[in-house]
Amino acid sequence: MLDKIAVIVRRYDEIENQMADPFVLADHVKLTALAQERAEIEDLTIAYRRYQKLAVEREEAVELVEMEDDAEMRQMAKEEIGEIDNEMEGLMQNMKKLLIPADKNDKKNVFVEIRAGTGGDEAGIFASDLLRMYFRYAEKLKWKPTIVEENRTGVGGYKQVIMAVKGKGAYSRFKFESGVHRVQRVPQTESQGRVHTSAATVAVMPEIDAVEITLNMNDLTITAEFAGGPGGQHMQKNATAARVVHKPSGLMTKIQSERSLSQNKHLAIAIIQARLQEREEAKQNAEESAKRKAQVGSGDRSEKIRTYNYPQSRVTDHRIGLSSYNLTAVMNGDLDEFIDALIIADQAAKLASLAE
Repeated sequence: MLDKIAVIVRRYDEIENQMADPFVLADHVKLTALAQERAEIEDLTIAYRRYQKLAVEREEAVELVEMEDDAEMRQMAKEEIGEIDNEMEGLMQNMKKLLIPADKNDKKNVFVEIRAGTGGDEAGIFASDLLRMYFRYAEKLKWKPTIVEENRTGVGGYKQVIMAVKGKGAYSRFKFESGVHRVQRVPQTESQGRVHTSAATVAVMPEIDAVEITLNMNDLTITAEFAGGPGGQHMQKNATAARVVHKPSGLMTKIQSERSLSQNKHLAIAIIQARLQEREEAKQNAEESAKRKAQVGSGDRSEKIRTYNYPQSRVTDHRIGLSSYNLTAVMNGDLDEFIDALIIADQAAKLASLAE
């Protein structure tokens, strides 16, 4: 572990030397790239150098214990060794966490797509409940959630709905929600009071920067359509809805949430980009899973991740075996208990892989 960190620290020193070079100072693009790379490894470098300094101090204290005749001095040296050991252990744990590669998407806005699964009308109602849960969670974190695409059912539910969440770090929290969510309860449409099991799938997609995945505009079919449903009189007078089809993949989206055709077209293309990125990352995750099966939040929407049991007021996350018996609070957006635990489990799995 320390050998790996030493290589990174040497790279930090190389960057420092390069940034002092007049030719690099004159190249704004190169200088910016180096400054960003340095910032990414600076905390690890500081921790490593402190660890090395403590190691030297520990050796000196151990030598003092072995050589000193004065009992009081030996005792002081032993206490110093204990304090050094505690700090070194803390630094080691911190360095392990800093070694975990940062998720490049963590700071991004997200699109959260919810689709009704098995369960008929009840699945659509459950999809609506999940949307409300995520809306409230985003609002509690002072983020801005909006519905950007929806396909409603006739009983107050959704066949499919996409919400955008704008806020720094939105993806870092929402990414653990991808997968199958299962509900067990007496449906509103059930007259005999029997408990049914229904499901909805959730896909969380980071908002993709244009430079990350470039769409060939020739692969897109973009048409303007009249907007339907609620949304203001401006939607009814002009063809403001944008329908975008990505011909190679067959992906399609229709956006009418914004006031102008150009705004809706821009948002529709962004969603197509996010879906294509999700497909590519799902493929990579599948390949990685074959090598390392124990994963938290793999993003596979076929994986059953959580059950909401209404008769028992229980919510269980199957990935980490965590249950809460406050279902009402969870459905009102109180998700931090689960997401915090998932982040810890994810970090633990990545730390374990570093030791392999």
